[in-house]
Amino acid sequence: MSDPTEATGTAGSAEAAGPAEPGDGTGGRRVRVVLVDDHRMFRTGVQAEIGQTEQTGVEVVGEAADVDQAVTVITATRPEVVLLDVHLPGGGGVEVLRRCAPLMADTEQPVRFLALSVSDAAEDVIGVIRGGARGYVTKTITGTDLVDSIFRVQEGDAVFSPRLAGFVLDAFASTDAPPVDEDLDRLTQREREVLRLIARGYAYKEIAKQLFISVKTVESHVSAVLRKLQLSNRHELTRWATARRLV
Repeated sequence: MSDPTEATGTAGSAEAAGPAEPGDGTGGRRVRVVLVDDHRMFRTGVQAEIGQTEQTGVEVVGEAADVDQAVTVITATRPEVVLLDVHLPGGGGVEVLRRCAPLMADTEQPVRFLALSVSDAAEDVIGVIRGGARGYVTKTITGTDLVDSIFRVQEGDAVFSPRLAGFVLDAFASTDAPPVDEDLDRLTQREREVLRLIARGYAYKEIAKQLFISVKTVESHVSAVLRKLQLSNRHELTRWATARRLV
């Protein structure tokens, strides 16, 4: 993007299913939103899905593809809600939250964050919530539900799917720090995503489509995971992931 603060409105397809319902049902509500995701196609799809302001009440005022861009755009535009991917170049969503902490703490014009990610892993959910995000939804959410979630976060509510809410409740109810898994720590965030999808039975082409990467890149990640975990094939990988409740 030549200008990271410029929101694009080109039509595209997001992982979200179905556009938000047209009509004037916004009740005059408006919310200014920044999209942060390292996949241009996904940002374009979300923009097409929710960015028809007259119908949805959502005005997309900026986009960013990495941590530095995100901090720059958010600081410049001061949106009410940021849709934040968890895995970003430059340190991930947690780093964006850390660097935007003063904006979140502003009592007069707070910037609130809603994580929107392909990952539904407990450590990802807990990490961004500890960082200050007000909610976490996955990219399978419909356009209508995403718009509703954005407005709820704008109003100060916490928004989660039931399964993800359980992760948060369990994490904050426990006073014990989670055990360190040295094997899992060897993997990058992207390798963990691929690991979980492989363990759930996804084919390489399905993983590539879901993560917006090539099949060859998926194969490279799988090879790296097998090497780091000293496993021989995807069946052993599935057993390894299941034993750690990563599936």
